[in-house]
Amino acid sequence: MNILLIAGGWSSEREVSLNGAKGIHEALLRLGHSVTFFDPQHSLDGLLDAAREHDFAFINLHGSPGEDGMVQAMLTSVRCPFQGSCATGSFLALNKSVSKQIFLDNGLPTAEWEFLAKRPSEEWRPKFSYPVFIKSNTGGSSLGLSRVACESELADSLDALFATESELIVEPLIEGVEVTCGVLGDIALPPILIEPADGSIFFDYEAKYRPGGAREICPAPLPEAITAQVQAFALKAHNALGLRGYSRADFIYSPDGSLHLLEVNTLPGMTATSLLPQEAAAIGLSFDDLIARLIELGLAAQQ
Repeated sequence: MNILLIAGGWSSEREVSLNGAKGIHEALLRLGHSVTFFDPQHSLDGLLDAAREHDFAFINLHGSPGEDGMVQAMLTSVRCPFQGSCATGSFLALNKSVSKQIFLDNGLPTAEWEFLAKRPSEEWRPKFSYPVFIKSNTGGSSLGLSRVACESELADSLDALFATESELIVEPLIEGVEVTCGVLGDIALPPILIEPADGSIFFDYEAKYRPGGAREICPAPLPEAITAQVQAFALKAHNALGLRGYSRADFIYSPDGSLHLLEVNTLPGMTATSLLPQEAAAIGLSFDDLIARLIELGLAAQQ
């Protein structure tokens, strides 16, 4: 097929997107497709015309535009099939405060939160005990994230985050380890346990993308019952948000055995060593197999 590979964009995750697109481009060529690269670096101008000239679009954008459903809506308007979720599911999943409401409505455990639509007054204090995490309501890759250990750090953290973000959420610290679990089609993949290196206290941007920044163990060495619960929750969250094709759910697994769903990613990282490709490899799917499967699911969704 003639495939339009859409990557880059203008979000803070631009470089992550471009890095992943390199491997996807190579995989698409190995699978026998012809590929045109489209980078909406400054705007989405020209996307509709480009989509009309191609058989399929492969989206590897992170943040907005891309994960917010805008690109998906545009592609749908010209009947260009694409991998992954539709515009509605993408929009709901990217907004953490909204998706958390959907999680609770479907019986999925998630951390408590406060939503900040604007910079609160100097008198404002979070309703949780310190330390707390303050993060972008719609960002990813752990960008726009701050750990606030005490009240004296609060004002500076809010100022720094609101300088680049329009909406934030506040969550309490949840003790435990991070576990992530992908969904492919209608199955949940083997989860991964993430251990940040160098004594890091959470899986931040540096831990995610610096070589050796974290230890990722797949399949996660968890009790069988917990593994099954992680997979069931990931699949339930995927369906509750109305997602399709694939997604990746992130959890905290606490020492008391409880699970806390953090968020669901609709366009997870897609380098050959990213989390979801690692999980696919654990069930025997190569990176090329995974790309081919995503295209197959995308085409089926358009029928």
